[in-house]
Amino acid sequence: MNYLDKLLQGAEVEWMPLGEVADYEQPTKYLVKTNNYIDNFQTPVLTAGKTFILGYTDETDGIYKASENPVIIFDDFTTANKWVDFDFKAKSSAMKMITSKDESKALLKFIYYWLNTLPSGLVEGDHKRQWISNYANLSIPLPPLSVQKEIVRMLDSFTELTAELTAELTARKQQYEHYRDKLLNFNNLNGGGYKRLTMSELGTLIRGNGLPKSDFTETGVPAIHYGQIYTYYGTYTKNTKSFVSVETAKKLRKVNYGDVVITNTSENIEDVGKAVVYLGEEEAVTGGHATIFKPSKDITGKFFTYFTQTEHFAVQKRKYAKGTKVIDVSANDMAKILIPVPSPEEQERIVTILDKFDILTSSISEGLPKEIELRKKQYEYYRDLLLTFSKNNIES
Repeated sequence: MNYLDKLLQGAEVEWMPLGEVADYEQPTKYLVKTNNYIDNFQTPVLTAGKTFILGYTDETDGIYKASENPVIIFDDFTTANKWVDFDFKAKSSAMKMITSKDESKALLKFIYYWLNTLPSGLVEGDHKRQWISNYANLSIPLPPLSVQKEIVRMLDSFTELTAELTAELTARKQQYEHYRDKLLNFNNLNGGGYKRLTMSELGTLIRGNGLPKSDFTETGVPAIHYGQIYTYYGTYTKNTKSFVSVETAKKLRKVNYGDVVITNTSENIEDVGKAVVYLGEEEAVTGGHATIFKPSKDITGKFFTYFTQTEHFAVQKRKYAKGTKVIDVSANDMAKILIPVPSPEEQERIVTILDKFDILTSSISEGLPKEIELRKKQYEYYRDLLLTFSKNNIES
């Protein structure tokens, strides 16, 4: 007998169309009028899509009091649903607010957790919006209220634990960023008599070429694609995610041990200038929208890469950024950016400290991120286990 059977103790599970137990409402009465969003304002503005919280407003009229009556926000574009128990205004009427018609029959939080077991995104083979009406006829299982409460209690506990771990990770990241910026602050370094040199004075910059994703192979020569630098890699890597054939590699720029690959192009300024140090023994290659920085003996690749993560570097790259929809900082302009250059011993000391923080906060195989990922998988396993009843969740 599994845990769900123990909870039910032979009690029947009633199946009803979702539309009979839940109400749907477009947030038209709670739409924000202004586009003046400031983080210091009190009321979040919700929108459809992955962004969800668009910003914060100071409008005081037409606020939905979700702190008094929580709702499930259902988004027509991604069919994602979110539990909202804070007051808000809405930007998009594409969202739907879901409430329970009768809490003594169907707990809203139970409905929320059950919705999370359904496939998200567009209907397979259909590129149209997945409207909420497609869900109204889905059959939802309704065990006795006491069982619903126990399932909600257990899943809330998992959610709270994951939130605590995530909060701790956020705090560690903030601590790391504080010490990183302090260690790499121009004023602190210059106070010690260290010089500042441009990137062109500290090494050779080589702009990449080619390498569309269609060139990737399962095995072959290691390859670093510019898009992977801000989606996959951390500060440094010994192995590459992708490979290309030997023939393709002959046409691409070469990356050797200790070289730094830097992004020149992105859809936002934050990702431009992101860098990864290559510490692999085998020669690698990279392509267009990336620049290879080959450091001289005056600076190490790791020290340089950590500096590219600071606000001091960001201020400089923003001066050279060009474009609107696509942002670019050319290799020629990047060459003008000033880098602090302490002694090799001081560089090593700073890198050793930042490496420890980096492992804790960024590694996918060590520290808190791994624990959070494991907790999420554990939560999803138990959520699906607790909400999978004998009848399939299909249209009635």
